[in-house]
Amino acid sequence: MTDDPLAFLLTWTCYGTWLPGDERGWLEKGETAIRPGDSFRASVAQRKMAESRVTLNLEQRRTVAGSMRGHAEFRSWELFALNVRTNHVHVVVGFAGTKPSVVIQQFKSYATRSLREQSPERTRWWTKGGSKRFINDEEHLAAAIRYVKERQ
Repeated sequence: MTDDPLAFLLTWTCYGTWLPGDERGWLEKGETAIRPGDSFRASVAQRKMAESRVTLNLEQRRTVAGSMRGHAEFRSWELFALNVRTNHVHVVVGFAGTKPSVVIQQFKSYATRSLREQSPERTRWWTKGGSKRFINDEEHLAAAIRYVKERQ
């Protein structure tokens, strides 16, 4: 018997699209409670940005999806669902023995390499970290897959 979850729902945003202080709410690093919007904090975060905000076009979205599918196959991770949006990415993926933060980092790294072929001048594509939700049973797995495929 293993303690590994069936899968994870991983989500991360494109650079500059959800800053600290965002009016939609935001998370402080290391916390789980959503903080309310803070326009002062959002304006400070905006001024600190090293590059412009990233909005992925259709070609870039396809590039990211292709690199993620290829990396999942290479690692023998089970890719249940993937949705690359203009300002964020959702993936439901099964993997054992690897920390979810490592999986996010690897997906971002491989996607970045592919994106740099199209836009070599840009260095920042993603925000740091990402959401990692454990999926421990078939019912929650089916719900996560539906969410990623149909509700985005």
